[in-house]
Amino acid sequence: MAVSTDDLAKTSLYDRHVALGAKFAEFGGWSMPLQYTGIVDEHTAVRERAGLFDVSHLGKASVTGPGARAFVDACLTNALDKIGPGQAQYTLCCDESGGVVDDLIVYLRADDDLLLVPNAANNAEVVRRLAAAAPAGVEVRDRHRDFAVLAVQGPNSDEVLAELGLPTGHPYMSFAETVHDGVPLVVCRTGYTGERGYELLVPWDDAATVWDALLAAGEPHGIAPAGLGARDTLRTEMGYPLHGQDLSLDISPVQARAGWAVGWSKPAFWGREALLAEKAAGPSRRLQGIRARGRGIPRPGMTVTVGGEPAGTVTSGTFSPTLKQGIGLALLPPDVAEGTEVQVDVRGRAEAFEVVRPPFVQPSTKES
Repeated sequence: MAVSTDDLAKTSLYDRHVALGAKFAEFGGWSMPLQYTGIVDEHTAVRERAGLFDVSHLGKASVTGPGARAFVDACLTNALDKIGPGQAQYTLCCDESGGVVDDLIVYLRADDDLLLVPNAANNAEVVRRLAAAAPAGVEVRDRHRDFAVLAVQGPNSDEVLAELGLPTGHPYMSFAETVHDGVPLVVCRTGYTGERGYELLVPWDDAATVWDALLAAGEPHGIAPAGLGARDTLRTEMGYPLHGQDLSLDISPVQARAGWAVGWSKPAFWGREALLAEKAAGPSRRLQGIRARGRGIPRPGMTVTVGGEPAGTVTSGTFSPTLKQGIGLALLPPDVAEGTEVQVDVRGRAEAFEVVRPPFVQPSTKES
């Protein structure tokens, strides 16, 4: 829903979005561009050419000092010994019940220097929890407004960055540090769309200069500014979870099929005992993909029935511009197998869906 609320936080690119005719929406307490020319157009630009997103609302926090890496490893779920300096890792911040406080990316610069990128609404809570637990000598700082984040996503993303002499081609989930026209940048081979792409960490006050340069460099490669509407349809096609819908304090990583981001053999991380117990017992529900057999479009909160009986709830749902059909994620009983036909109550109509395993569209992110 479009909003124009003055008390929402704004990124340093807000005026650029206004000039481009963006429609805004509230997200995580921020006024963010929902769309410019249209969600389907922007979605297609990312899948076929390149899209440029302002995702500066994402949180940022630094953890520095002797033992910083070991400290973060003992708090968050994934195993930091899987990566080295210059690499990034998807991980989860859980509470002692096994619920997910947030999902985030950790950028490992050195054993004593880590940058975390949580979700917008959860940044303060992640920082609070880490700061409260940090041992002497380890400093946790909120860096939310120190950096902007610009995402260049799509098959032409390498060409766009190359026009500016920026590093490209480094492995998926790694990053390179550089300087462009005097502006220090971190170029991360990460993203939330399933397409090949990059996320650039830019000093907050320099974001507009870099945004303009990327749009100009990308013009011959078909780049288009893209809003959070397209970001949502793109991530749903991949089956990527959104915190607050598919992961939450009430939806554990075991239920959300995010156990791959848990270092099960680690001696310590927040929520370890609860998650080990749930894994051993088996979850009471799990996140599954659903794909329409007809024209139904699922939306979060809609009821899913199996054999006429209520069985679960849609957590994310949308129309897939790539597949031209409704797709979604739903929490269902663990015995509902792939291939099962289920019904979704779409505004009082029972629409047929098939249970499938995401991604709905083949991703290209891990190509070298």
